[in-house]
Amino acid sequence: MGRLQDKVAIITGASSGIGAATAELFAQEGAKVVISDIQDEKGREVAAGIGENAIFFHHDISQEKDWQEALAACMKKFGRLDVLVNNAGILVSGTVESSTINDFRRANAVMVEGVFLGCKYAIEQMKETGGGSIVNVSSVAAQIAQPHFLPYSAAKGAVRTMTKAIAAHCQMHKYNIRCNSVHPGAIHTPMFEEVKKASKEFLPPDMLAPNASGRADPKEVANTILFLASPESSFVNGAELVVDNALSIQ
Repeated sequence: MGRLQDKVAIITGASSGIGAATAELFAQEGAKVVISDIQDEKGREVAAGIGENAIFFHHDISQEKDWQEALAACMKKFGRLDVLVNNAGILVSGTVESSTINDFRRANAVMVEGVFLGCKYAIEQMKETGGGSIVNVSSVAAQIAQPHFLPYSAAKGAVRTMTKAIAAHCQMHKYNIRCNSVHPGAIHTPMFEEVKKASKEFLPPDMLAPNASGRADPKEVANTILFLASPESSFVNGAELVVDNALSIQ
């Protein structure tokens, strides 16, 4: 039996990078998966690669209507929801002086409001079927100073603290729903390529290396998400797990 046998998961931003790696790993461990993304072609490719236990759903996580429709599609296809992985994100660079209010709002619309909406509607379903696990993908940028990525860092910081508030809420109401956050460092994903392009003017090249071991594969993060989604982490709630090969403490 797989570690997520017969569980149903929604994974946002699952057309590439950490989201795609997580979807594939979940399916290998017995889960049925909803691939959520705005990149339709890539998302359908991921779903097709998994097979009958996956569907793709076009999903702008900043839109409440899209969340309602995504949950409805999940329930229609699979009949329940056990795991939500709020992984989708965007890179918004800029300092406190160079960022505009629109930059700040755009980052928060996707990575704060999108996570809030996902948690809100997932809890609504999970509490009716005995509980579940929510994993919010934050970043080491929520824990260490990133002056050239202020909108992104601020949004990921909000995800970090919102996760803890949601975990406490669900525990207080005895919903049997856990909520934890994962904080990746420099991982080989399409977003990391954007970081390198945006950073080359103000960061030295060695700062842009993913990590010393060269093991910056999205699967490293997917394995951590799998642990938090599975019953193995049943006593882990409101935690933040850093996956960065010590990047944030050097």
